Amino acid sequence: MDTKNISQGIIDSVIKLGLLALGIFLLIKLKVLLVYILVAAIISLIGRPIVLILKNKLKFSNLLAVSFSLLILVSILFGVISLFIPLVIQQGENLSLLNLNELEYKLEKLMNEIILFFNLNPSKIEQYSSLNNIINTNNLGAIPEFLNYLLSILSSFTIGLFSVTFISFFLLKDSHLLESAILVFVNKKSELRVKKSFEKIKNLLSRYFLGLLLQIFILLVMYGFILLIFGIKNALVIAFLCSLLNLIPYIGPVIGAFLMMFLTMTSNVEADFSTVILPKTIYVMIGFFIGQLIDNFFSQPYIFSNSVKSHPLEIFIVIIAGGTLMGTLGMIVAIPLYTALKVVFKAFMSENKIVKSLTQDI
Repeated sequence: MDTKNISQGIIDSVIKLGLLALGIFLLIKLKVLLVYILVAAIISLIGRPIVLILKNKLKFSNLLAVSFSLLILVSILFGVISLFIPLVIQQGENLSLLNLNELEYKLEKLMNEIILFFNLNPSKIEQYSSLNNIINTNNLGAIPEFLNYLLSILSSFTIGLFSVTFISFFLLKDSHLLESAILVFVNKKSELRVKKSFEKIKNLLSRYFLGLLLQIFILLVMYGFILLIFGIKNALVIAFLCSLLNLIPYIGPVIGAFLMMFLTMTSNVEADFSTVILPKTIYVMIGFFIGQLIDNFFSQPYIFSNSVKSHPLEIFIVIIAGGTLMGTLGMIVAIPLYTALKVVFKAFMSENKIVKSLTQDI
């Protein structure tokens, strides 16, 4: 190999490393934009079946179908947000300066009743002293300031909502936009397989995200029914929060259980602990766990097996692996990423025995 070829190889390597470094730098700096694109891609996958129905069944034009689909999704979003307005207003009143003493009294009363019921010694419970510090009036006075800070990020949310809606519109309008961007980096021989893989991935992920919405709806109905039976205030909001937390595999239901238990107890804080609060909380938690059993053994296996064509045990292993590698975020993205990889492997390694076994239903 002559000097000229060696020099050219070194230059090419330096250029590639430079481009790689530039790409990583841009990914870090533009991470907010990447989040917008990712959220918009998920929304476009959820809205894709609606667009197809409007175009194929109702004969809408592409532009009208996309606009109407986005209108439906945005209306659902604001409908969900409107559910939280009464809860936010109520909590804002409770946390106002005029009600801080009352809130401190209620929390102290609830804690004292718990200690008396279980015959605990307050002087030996470190958690109890910590709670007294938490419910100190001076500390509670900082809560309204925190709420004001949350209101200050409303403008950022508005910008994010507009950006995601704008990107989603064009991803829905031109369904091959991301595909065209990816094909720029693919050689001519592989273009056809990449196109087929991309279409398959879109179909499977659309089914998956719609399945998740169905799962949330089923849990919302079960939790809401349980909370309404026992007269819990803001039952639908609490049910929605707990069902939404279920999107985080394994960890989410645990958080949802504690949240439902806490809100059930605080909604009856003026009642007697042993005859009202404790029995009602126990009944609500029994209903919560029954809902979880139905979700774990019926809803989830049916949704996953029909949406991403994967066995429940396979899904379990993938989620645990994702959580081990990337924590909670890894558990959330594990199934979509694994589904996409299965499709790609089938397109390019279909003769491999392992790949053939894992992708036989795709």
